[in-house]
Amino acid sequence: MNCYALRFFLVCQVVLGAMFLPSIAAAVSEPEAQEAEPEKGPHRGRMLRDGDFAVELAIFETGVPPEFRVWVSDDGESVSLDAVDLQVKLTRLGNVVDDIRFRAEGDYMRGDTVIYEPHSFVVTVIAQYQGKTYRWDYDNFEGRTLIGDGVAEAMGIATEAAGSATLHQTIRVYGQLVLPPDAKRQIQARFDGEIKQMQVNRGDRVSKGQALVTIESNESLKPYQITAPINGVVSEQFASSGEQTAGRTLLEITRTDTLLAELAVYPMDRNKVNGKAPVTISLNGFDQSLTTTINGSRTALREDQARLLLAEVNNTEGLFSEGLFLAGDIEVETFSVPLAVKRSGLQGFRDFTVVYAKVGEEYEVRMLELGREAGAWVEVLGGLEPGTLYVTENSYVIKADIEKSGASHDH
Repeated sequence: MNCYALRFFLVCQVVLGAMFLPSIAAAVSEPEAQEAEPEKGPHRGRMLRDGDFAVELAIFETGVPPEFRVWVSDDGESVSLDAVDLQVKLTRLGNVVDDIRFRAEGDYMRGDTVIYEPHSFVVTVIAQYQGKTYRWDYDNFEGRTLIGDGVAEAMGIATEAAGSATLHQTIRVYGQLVLPPDAKRQIQARFDGEIKQMQVNRGDRVSKGQALVTIESNESLKPYQITAPINGVVSEQFASSGEQTAGRTLLEITRTDTLLAELAVYPMDRNKVNGKAPVTISLNGFDQSLTTTINGSRTALREDQARLLLAEVNNTEGLFSEGLFLAGDIEVETFSVPLAVKRSGLQGFRDFTVVYAKVGEEYEVRMLELGREAGAWVEVLGGLEPGTLYVTENSYVIKADIEKSGASHDH
């Protein structure tokens, strides 16, 4: 079994909670368990030794941004810091190198660079003392994992380049479809008489000008026709052939090509909605949403103090009906930001909200400073460079693999 296949099975084990590879998991974790913990110094830093010469390197972050502090000793005794030339290089994922120089401050040497998150890098320490050069290299990784592209594709892991975006802030509202005020026409006879022929039935779709009823006038005994005043559907039929018109309504025609979405907006959101605001409507029982704009409102408030805003809905195909329940997202603000990420890529890591950056076949956390949210997007104020490839779909797989590996925040 190659390393990618092994990792694929282990990720599945974590994500799905399956325990079908106990022997393989044990074989992989056994070397990790046997790996010796690095020696810690009196200041809880990492001890680096070469003979009698020793350097304790620690990240200090109490009351200040994270920075390196170093204590130097020779044969167990502190040395004159002015006699030590110290340099630390941090090589991050993607071969980004941070060079840190040091100056003496009290009994320690203080680095001149903030150690920004993530604290994940290859550390190179070079010290010169009494004409001799000392060097140490070690890995200090956290929130990082390796997943082959084939395995990532099989797990549905998708990535995109972080960049600018236009965010649309919306408020969610609910309502139903209603008919416009002019949607119905009552069909009556101009002159009373006998209905000789009812040429349509309830439910029939009719066109403007189409013959509906033939009537023989009681006065002239001559026949005349009533035609449809609008396109629509015969929604009611109140008379039949052979009956007298008797001044009553014979038919009702309803125009259904346009409906109104009645959207309830409560006082806390009322001032946010501008006239002609775009709205995306999701109709109960229909998979696809549709877009329209607010074009009016009811004058009176509902009993629950909601104002009913109105938006036209195209129904030329006759798919929708009066009374259909709906949800709407009314756009209240639109703004462009220089950097944003998709909400689907966000995960929690320690006390941070992160995305997982992808470099080659390696993935690593990027701690984000976030701004405004809107729909599928979140503005990024810091922690991520524009153009960075980051995971947008199935980021939980990366998180599970990192947690499986036991990567920790170790200085």
